[in-house]
Amino acid sequence: VRIHEIMACKKLFCIGNPLLDISADVDQAFLDKYGVKLNNAIMCEEKDLPVFEDLVANKSPLYIAGGATQNTARVAQWQTNSAGAVTYAGSIGKDKFGKQLKDAADADGLTTLYMEQDTAATGTCAVLVVNGERSLMANLAAANDYKISWTQSAPVTAAIEAAEMYYIAGFVLTHSVDSIMHVCKHSDAKGKTMIMNCSAPFLFQVPPFLAAFKEAWEYLDIVVGNESEAEEMGKAFGFTETDVKGIALAAAKMPKKNGAKPRMVVITQGSLSTIVATPDGVEEFAVPSGVKVVDTNGAGDAFCGGFFSGLMQGKSIKDSVNCGHYTAGVVIGRSGCQYSDADRYSFPSEACEI
Repeated sequence: VRIHEIMACKKLFCIGNPLLDISADVDQAFLDKYGVKLNNAIMCEEKDLPVFEDLVANKSPLYIAGGATQNTARVAQWQTNSAGAVTYAGSIGKDKFGKQLKDAADADGLTTLYMEQDTAATGTCAVLVVNGERSLMANLAAANDYKISWTQSAPVTAAIEAAEMYYIAGFVLTHSVDSIMHVCKHSDAKGKTMIMNCSAPFLFQVPPFLAAFKEAWEYLDIVVGNESEAEEMGKAFGFTETDVKGIALAAAKMPKKNGAKPRMVVITQGSLSTIVATPDGVEEFAVPSGVKVVDTNGAGDAFCGGFFSGLMQGKSIKDSVNCGHYTAGVVIGRSGCQYSDADRYSFPSEACEI
């Protein structure tokens, strides 16, 4: 039934690490200098922090609104193009980088509920690009100080109540398991849709983070990740399967609080087909070829934004995945998670369906 004129699309609520991306083209020697690899993400330790001064002094970087969940929230709001569709919470400092994040979110129409603080600076992420592939080095700073008290505050509680879908990147497991579980339990109690992203291989390799992920896992209706994260997931969960399809299917079949709502596991593989698994089986969706690659930073985030936008509007899995492929293609053709000069994806039907 197409009645989008009178029925609003589902609202999405997100919690993440709001970061300003400091992005530049570098060479392999620069990666080696800081001991990092392409297609990976790390949390900066004290020894890693000179990378930011190095970029600013020597590489003429771009400053772009980032943070994995915030990228997804921005793309979902842009693609859905419905006022108030997406709300995002996270912690920033009261500084110029924080203002830059706010301005970028406002320009996209994203509703933000930032916990602002004086004691820490807005987080940053060094985005090191070599021939279009990226390595991420995140200095969470203020983002790391996000508090459950903010999740339970009146404005955030109202946003959680109003939403029907929830999305939190796995990165948030490093500091705010309490907020993740708060949202998971609300979603489960109300029969809503809880989504998390695998985010990075290290979350499955570090025992406290893996334990936190396992605690949240039985509440998750949809899990999204890429092939390298799937490989580590398979090892961490002790799956016998080693292929992406087998891992995705095994992950979909893991125990779930609400057994009546089968879990969906979505694994992207760059230019290779996207895998969608439910306990009933696995589907593959081809990625369009011929997309010009400028910078893969934000590609997975943009896929999620497009995919969720489809689900928010009641589209089929196939149409939603195709939307995700389109929005990812838009973003990898630009530096950072940028897309505002592009056309939105046109679904086969422009209506919400129920």
